[in-house]
Amino acid sequence: MTSILVVDDQVLIRAGLAALIRAVPGLDVVGEAATGEDAVALAARTRPDVVLMDIRMPGMNGVTATERILAAGGEHAPRVLILTTFDLDEYVYDALRAGASGFLLKDTPPERLIAAVHTVASGDMLFAPSVTRRLIEAYIRPAGPRDVPALDGLTARESEVLTLVGQALSNAEIAERLSVSEATVKTHLNRAMTKLGLSSRAQAVALAYETGLVTPGERPPGCPPEVAARP
Repeated sequence: MTSILVVDDQVLIRAGLAALIRAVPGLDVVGEAATGEDAVALAARTRPDVVLMDIRMPGMNGVTATERILAAGGEHAPRVLILTTFDLDEYVYDALRAGASGFLLKDTPPERLIAAVHTVASGDMLFAPSVTRRLIEAYIRPAGPRDVPALDGLTARESEVLTLVGQALSNAEIAERLSVSEATVKTHLNRAMTKLGLSSRAQAVALAYETGLVTPGERPPGCPPEVAARP
């Protein structure tokens, strides 16, 4: 049974999401929160597998709540799936940097939302490159040396893998492109993330943009419009 915490400040949306999830075999709603503060407290008490997190809420927003939930959860932290009204929302980029496992728009069809919950619950990441490219183009700003880890410590292959991750390729696609196994890709990516102090694929994508490894709008030919990939 996959446990879900639903977080949204609008009662009708929150109730609708909870009802939808409860109707699906294998999914269970363990809590509902209307604020970021309540979300942090409920996550600590119920230890859900997945948190459906609203971004814009009174008081503590979804980004801060995500950071606190993931920090408090440690190795057993839940997966956070961001829900937002707008596909160009500056907070979404911050949430990805905070370690969220992906994001969806609130007008996403019910079946796609349920599929997304299963995806992130299994340890994968749901990522929409078309939305993310527009968001990064609109909101990314050059970061100084204090904000962005140096890439000097990466090997050439680690840097190459990080670049391809930033272009929204899955591990399987990277393996095919580099003519190596998926296990080798995962090893290079994990080593790069460890060296850079990253904890999620989302943070790796963000860093690839911030450091200039990938430029906004860049995506290899044939890359699918949506990627679900394991770190």
